Amino acid sequence: MQQSWLRLSVLIGGAGLIGSMAAGLPGSAASDTEVMSHVDCGAVRDAAGGRQGDFAQSARAARVPTSVLLAVSYLESRWDDHGGSPSTSGGYGPMHLTDVRADQADGRGDGVDRLPLASLQTAKLAGDLTGYSVDRLRTNPAANICGGAALLAYFQDRAGGPLGTSSDPAQWSDAVAAYSGSDDSVTAGRFVRQVYSVLRSGEARTTIDGQRVRLAAHPGVAPATTPASASAASDANVDCPASLGCEWLPAPYEWYGQPNPGAYGNHDLADRPNNLSIDYIVIHDTEGSWQTTLDLVQDPTYVSWQYTVRSSDGHIWQHVEPKDVAWQAGNWYINTHSIGIEHEGFAAQGASWYTESMYRNSAALVRHLTAEYGIPRDRAHILGHDQVPGITPGNVAGMHWDPGPYWDWEHYMRLLKSPIEGKPGHIRVGDTVTVRPGFNGNRQTVTGCDSAGEPCAPQGTNFVYLHSQPSASSPLVGDAGLHPDGGPGSTEVWDISARAAAGHEFEVAQRSGSWLGVWYLGKIAWLNNPADHPTVVKTPGQVTDAVANAAEVPVYGRAYPEQSAYPPEIPYQPIAPLQYTMKAGQKYVVADQAVPTDYYRATTFNGGPPSDHVVVSGQDRYYQIWFGHRQFFVRAADVDLVDS
Repeated sequence: MQQSWLRLSVLIGGAGLIGSMAAGLPGSAASDTEVMSHVDCGAVRDAAGGRQGDFAQSARAARVPTSVLLAVSYLESRWDDHGGSPSTSGGYGPMHLTDVRADQADGRGDGVDRLPLASLQTAKLAGDLTGYSVDRLRTNPAANICGGAALLAYFQDRAGGPLGTSSDPAQWSDAVAAYSGSDDSVTAGRFVRQVYSVLRSGEARTTIDGQRVRLAAHPGVAPATTPASASAASDANVDCPASLGCEWLPAPYEWYGQPNPGAYGNHDLADRPNNLSIDYIVIHDTEGSWQTTLDLVQDPTYVSWQYTVRSSDGHIWQHVEPKDVAWQAGNWYINTHSIGIEHEGFAAQGASWYTESMYRNSAALVRHLTAEYGIPRDRAHILGHDQVPGITPGNVAGMHWDPGPYWDWEHYMRLLKSPIEGKPGHIRVGDTVTVRPGFNGNRQTVTGCDSAGEPCAPQGTNFVYLHSQPSASSPLVGDAGLHPDGGPGSTEVWDISARAAAGHEFEVAQRSGSWLGVWYLGKIAWLNNPADHPTVVKTPGQVTDAVANAAEVPVYGRAYPEQSAYPPEIPYQPIAPLQYTMKAGQKYVVADQAVPTDYYRATTFNGGPPSDHVVVSGQDRYYQIWFGHRQFFVRAADVDLVDS
């Protein structure tokens, strides 16, 4: 079976399936699409059942198993249409039909110029097969689905496989590989494995435009041909599952500012986890295209991160070894204890960039890293960059807010095999709860994606708003770090002041109808938990309480050692309380009781004097707590632990 797959891979890269696609493009001398009859998509216009019906009717018209069509579309778009807007690689609609001209692909800067030209123009071939115009295929979801079905049938016919809605899904693996558009057998093979994984598990979701789509599970299905796998990484620096085919593109460790010993970049050498534990994964988005991001990480005067994940196909580059400290989180303490992963995309654009391939490959990488380094797979340790705290009151406002409100944390945690779970039912005062709003149906109002104050396109969000009173008409709670004038939070896309994201944990302090009053940033905040659409579940946990007779307790953005722990040659690093306090009687859920208390002194290139590249460890103890949207630390001596 492996031989058959490798033969097809050669055809994809040469004059076979992808090569023959070029024959249907503008300027071709002849069209190869005549090898099969055109697909009549006329009936799709009258399909019942919304998008689910479009898939069923298109599958019948093209003689493709509905399950295969649904699974391929799920990997390409999660069944979303995106309102006719293109993806990062120029793909449109639920089937991600591409329409990129040669002059657009050349130098586009997002990696598409490396793909075969025909794979960038699948809408033209789909038009030849269906009779639809490229514009209709780009803008009409039903036509797009039928065009994608026609492509799958065309690839199946070219590979000599059986056609028909009742044909065995296992026999469509060669067509699925061709649909990936890759001339790289490893990338195409990864796409096949992901499609068949979706077929086995099944999926169901509500799309951005409100369409409910479901793919039933087919537990025993597997590709008839064996997908090519990446060989073990040849570069010893790569720390990645072999199946992902990660590539090594090193971030430079260079001294560029002689005689300034601190003018070097863009990371620090270390010996983690031997001298510093690795406790967190930080999820970022790039706020730039693929090529721009790769250029930046190779600039010694810029910052660094360990991995970058491409949007279009989930391909991964590694830049810094996990043993070393990348400059990625804006908080040196978190940097020294974390691995940073950048995902190509823009936080304000959300699902147009956060593709299923990206989610799945990123999750496979994180499963590997959490197992290797013993990192808990929970939302207190798998952090968004927006959860990383500032280290001093002055830099809180400048901390980042990616990956933003449109990163599907619930889906991502399921892919990590650590779903956000809890018990449904009546919530009482004193219960500990975890936010789980259900991403797809949770369409919170967000503004400012394109211009300040203007509503963003409706789509699923990963949070619920926190109000100052138990009423949706009351102001949002404020964050003194982002709104030092004491004003309320806003709905602007960047403003995390009043957002309780999926996985956030609270103790319930008050109730008022469907509203729950929870402790948040030193005050009561209210979230709505309607019975017909609950936004939280009950979870066990321990909470902190200010020690007896303490009026208020400071909170911190790092857990540095006490002054007596520093040797004379290393300057003491004072730990600054932030502009928030925990007051007596308030209770916050403990995220981690085993927080390392240390400071990594690394300020010169290649270690410099003996006092550099040294870990200072302290005896003082801290707890990590769910205090606001970001994670915070409190001294263990300042609080008592109480069972919720």
